Amino acid sequence: MSSPGRGGWQGLGLRCCALAAVLALAACATTPALQAPARLGLKLAPASLGANISLQQHLTVERNGRIDQLDAAVEVDQQQFNMVGLAFGQRVLSLHYDGQTVQSWRHPLLPSQVRAEDVLEDTQLTLWPLAAIRQALPAGWTIEQQGLQRTLLLQGEPVMVINYSRPTPWDGKVELNNLRYHYRLTIESVSDTAADDPVSPNPAAPTAAP
Repeated sequence: MSSPGRGGWQGLGLRCCALAAVLALAACATTPALQAPARLGLKLAPASLGANISLQQHLTVERNGRIDQLDAAVEVDQQQFNMVGLAFGQRVLSLHYDGQTVQSWRHPLLPSQVRAEDVLEDTQLTLWPLAAIRQALPAGWTIEQQGLQRTLLLQGEPVMVINYSRPTPWDGKVELNNLRYHYRLTIESVSDTAADDPVSPNPAAPTAAP
């Protein structure tokens, strides 16, 4: 196999840098020193989603006037969460979580600041039921829901605002606005299979907070 030329390696490096912006989930790497850098650290059991889902997603990140895109495949069942990220036709990130341990693979040129735990956190904040998230929040954190808008707060100050286009979070478009790390993530999802929910018709659908 022939080695890529200098231009090829440079192009690959640029593409992986673009992916870092796409995921935007390692935003703490570019957070000002005076701003609290800590992420929430949310890790919910896959079973707490209350449904089995298989999704194809198109992600768009807007940050500092720049727009980047990524395709992803997400599968969740009672035992595990799996995600594969593709950029420019190649796999650049994979993530497996069994409720105990996060296992991930990244392209060698993907910046180390892109953390699988942050990818998992944003996905769970978007898809998981409000009650499951509330039970896992550390002290000082709260989450509220009004209609199709979900807000994550720290000490009463909004940190993240999520807007849904449909009641079921894995259908249609979701816009996640991270106020702490200053990025907007738009997720367009298409379900490969119908959600399998033995408990209720729509356990993870956004519902207004009491």
